[in-house]
Amino acid sequence: RDPQKPPVVTGGAGYCGYKLGCALASTGASVVLCDIHKPLWVIPNGVVWIQTDIRDYSAVVAVCEGADCVFHVASYGMSGTEQLRKDLIESVNINGTRFIINACKEQNIARLVYTSTVNVVFGGLPIEDADEESLPYFPNDKLVDHYSRTKQIAEQMVLAANGSTLAGGGTLHTCVLRPPGIYGPEEQRHLPRLIIERRLLSFKFGDPSVQMNWLHVDNFVQAHILAAAALTPERNYIASGQVYFIHDGEKSNLFEWLTPLVRAKLISKYINFCMQLQLLCACHILYVCFRCESSTWNSLKGARAQLGYRPQKFNFADSVDHYMNSRPQPSNYQIFLNILVSLSITLILFFLSLSVFMSQ
Repeated sequence: RDPQKPPVVTGGAGYCGYKLGCALASTGASVVLCDIHKPLWVIPNGVVWIQTDIRDYSAVVAVCEGADCVFHVASYGMSGTEQLRKDLIESVNINGTRFIINACKEQNIARLVYTSTVNVVFGGLPIEDADEESLPYFPNDKLVDHYSRTKQIAEQMVLAANGSTLAGGGTLHTCVLRPPGIYGPEEQRHLPRLIIERRLLSFKFGDPSVQMNWLHVDNFVQAHILAAAALTPERNYIASGQVYFIHDGEKSNLFEWLTPLVRAKLISKYINFCMQLQLLCACHILYVCFRCESSTWNSLKGARAQLGYRPQKFNFADSVDHYMNSRPQPSNYQIFLNILVSLSITLILFFLSLSVFMSQ
């Protein structure tokens, strides 16, 4: 790696992109984080944030100038109301990825590491100890959400770009990483949505033997740094054109894994009965619609053998404790608003759940 050419991290304002950028900077590299929003956290020495809309090709080309590697972490539409905005999902995940690939070619950037998702191969059918070579893509038109469909298309674009000729005559080397759900001390997507009162998950549904993988953000960072190194001549470009599953190296039952959240001490007036009923209905919909009895866990053989990936062991409870101690406490107005929203969503979910159940 040329120390004079800083790596670029797209989605640098997000939790994973920010953590990756900080880790790269800690090795002495100068790092460029690009995102449409500024990171929530302090930007350390060696890291520069450049406001960039990934849907703007000229902005993408400009931010990539002088880089030696791009970590394309940015995406849109994974959860929440974002999932309803199909046009934006496509413009970020598909067109944005196309712009990144073209910018690498135009700016003579020889390495591109793409953050994909296990969703590109999972559509509800059981997956147990699968590797990258034996597990095909799930049919795109049968994937359950637009995010997964666009991520699959983008992943294929990145792999197809491997071996492309750069403007200066070099060769573009690309690889893809497929993480599952990501957690960590300051993670703002999974933890807040999984906060539940200890009574809520005193029940279980589905097969208790169902297993799945999770990924701590530090292991996410490790895998990305190793992947970039494996796209260099020093490593004989071993990762060039390859796909790797990455996770913590363990599998667990979802509800057992969430036990620390169930036991966490929460504000009872904030997490109220309405929210409990809302979550119960949501769980029922997940069960009857998406068949949560299907295990999905994958092999790390490829990442271990080719990247040298060695996931560290982490305790999910530590992340829960950090979140519970650092999260802002809700105001009375927020509590009141939450009650109103919870009541509305509860009614919608209840009738949707009932209709789905009756149609089975």
